[in-house]
Amino acid sequence: MTKINNFPRITIVTPSFNQGEYLEQTIQSVIGQDYPNLEYIVMDGGSTDNSVDIIRKYESHISHWESGPDSGQANAINRGFALATGDILAWLNSDDMYLPGVLDFVGKSFSAAGKDELLIFFANCIHLVEETGKAFGSNVRHTSLVNDMELYDYIVQPSCFWTKKTFEVVGELSENLTYAFDWEWFLRAKNKGGEFVPLDKFLSIYRIHAGHKTSSGGLERIKEISEIYNEFCSYDVGEMYLKYHSDIKIKKLRTLISKLHFFGKIDVEKWIYRFFFREKEWRIFDQITKM
Repeated sequence: MTKINNFPRITIVTPSFNQGEYLEQTIQSVIGQDYPNLEYIVMDGGSTDNSVDIIRKYESHISHWESGPDSGQANAINRGFALATGDILAWLNSDDMYLPGVLDFVGKSFSAAGKDELLIFFANCIHLVEETGKAFGSNVRHTSLVNDMELYDYIVQPSCFWTKKTFEVVGELSENLTYAFDWEWFLRAKNKGGEFVPLDKFLSIYRIHAGHKTSSGGLERIKEISEIYNEFCSYDVGEMYLKYHSDIKIKKLRTLISKLHFFGKIDVEKWIYRFFFREKEWRIFDQITKM
């Protein structure tokens, strides 16, 4: 590892496009870590709002930044990682934030592991609903024990870090995907023999807002998730997911739940929330879980 005073080099890539409303807080959360061996790369997709002005404001703290057309978020992240010289890699989207002391904790965790192999650390995250101010957390250690990764994406991306060797072996993010390329990459990493290690610490804040990509993906996002199921599951979960997503009435969801229990271990409540629900639909979810 490339170390400065025993601190391994960490590369963080932030992809951004017209996220001026959130970008400054994202940048501040990274450079405010005061981590002594940080490489911070910002890849802007040619924003037309105030994003570039914000980046320039902090460019003395940014290792590399550029602004111009790209082929989407995954492409921007891949191009950023192509420039990376760090031993540890991660990306932080331009509407998410790191909590204080995260990079120091991550650097020490990787150093303590004592190996530079296919290693992925994933930790807890605070999910913040901007409109209501409501927040909820996670327990990734528990969730990873009661769920199969092929059935449920229990890794919260902004709280995930991995060795550079992992990225070299697994390969780039799929630029054919828009909404679920992180989950698809994690599944490839698992198939390549990656070791996933849960950490009992909250590392990031994941913002949920009106322009949030996951919340606005619609049918395209549904199809992507279905395709990933079909590729990585050994059974027909993909078609089942696609079939039942169009109608989340209680009767059909109860049928879906029974099938999921049959297929394998899965925390059904979290699965339904992760792949089906928006906040307005909690009333249906409450009815199901109370039955």
